[in-house]
Amino acid sequence: MTSREAYIALNMMDRLGPVRVRSLAEALGSVEAIFDAPAGELMRAQGVGAELARRIVEQRGEIQFEKELSRAQKMGLSIVTPVDLEYPEWLKTIYDPPLALYVKGIIEAKDRHGVAIVGTRRPTHYGSSVADRLAYQLARVGFTVVSGLARGVDTVAHKGALKANGRTLAVLGSAHDCLYPPENAELAEAIAKSGAVISEYPLGREPDRTTFPYRNRVVSGLSMGVVVVEAGLGSGALHTTDQAIEQGRTVFAVPGRIDVPSARGCHRLLKNGARLVEDVDDILQELEYLIPPEKKDSAQAMDPRPRVELTTDEQAVVKAVWAGAMDVDAVTRQAGLQAAQVNSLLIGLEMKRVVRMLPGRRIELAEGIRAAG
Repeated sequence: MTSREAYIALNMMDRLGPVRVRSLAEALGSVEAIFDAPAGELMRAQGVGAELARRIVEQRGEIQFEKELSRAQKMGLSIVTPVDLEYPEWLKTIYDPPLALYVKGIIEAKDRHGVAIVGTRRPTHYGSSVADRLAYQLARVGFTVVSGLARGVDTVAHKGALKANGRTLAVLGSAHDCLYPPENAELAEAIAKSGAVISEYPLGREPDRTTFPYRNRVVSGLSMGVVVVEAGLGSGALHTTDQAIEQGRTVFAVPGRIDVPSARGCHRLLKNGARLVEDVDDILQELEYLIPPEKKDSAQAMDPRPRVELTTDEQAVVKAVWAGAMDVDAVTRQAGLQAAQVNSLLIGLEMKRVVRMLPGRRIELAEGIRAAG
């Protein structure tokens, strides 16, 4: 058995994690030795008692890593271990780096310039707008946007990076074949084409209350800094910042309204010393030395919405909302189009960052739009 095979098999075992595997490897000389040593020798490792040693011996004969490799390959996944060149060097610096990463897409060396954007699963319109803008501009300036593919801020952040034709990494709280939330399957496919979707969980591992907090250390571990956009005091995003602090990463927080519960977590972070983020330059100034030389221009100075070409029907919709926000029915009447057609056009215009949806199915032009017919 090779070291790579040993890491994959060990990652499939119950009650074993990176810290205990490291302890076993140090006591026995290598990760491969874990598969040959008797229970008594396994117990020489710190944190390994008689019960765990017995369980390891039992599982050694049950684990079929060859089948796991075959299943992963059929799903278009590569399995990356700490002995592989593709394993992110930055991730190796954390206390408990994953034993294996199941990757759809490609992790590139430039992903070392990663910034995580995390937050509540139920953002306000303000929170969604801020997350979208920051992700877009960070991706444009050369950073990789990292998040967890969860509903809310995570989803907005990934989409913002994709709109900028930038790179984004999604870290799952489940196995690839148990993707959660299921409605983000299409988004995951899009991310894999221009970045990577990553999980440390063996195939078949369903998400639960333990998997998401555990994956948060990978989100922060892949990043130089973590930006929190709206988070309540009990939000998992704050767990990510705890991990970031332990890992020596920079923590940023976006302030919100004092009467909104989802802003309280960010305000607590700011009271405790997190960097205040009012615009993307606050992040760039802190991480300036990481910006790729060819992209040193300020992201704030860039027009975040590039010039786009609009069809005749799209122009009619834009003209309808030019004077101000209005509901979809009013847009339909003003544009002189069919309701189904307008709904389809609005989706496309939102993806082009020409309009934005407001609560109550109201539409308005996006800020700073430079649309061309």
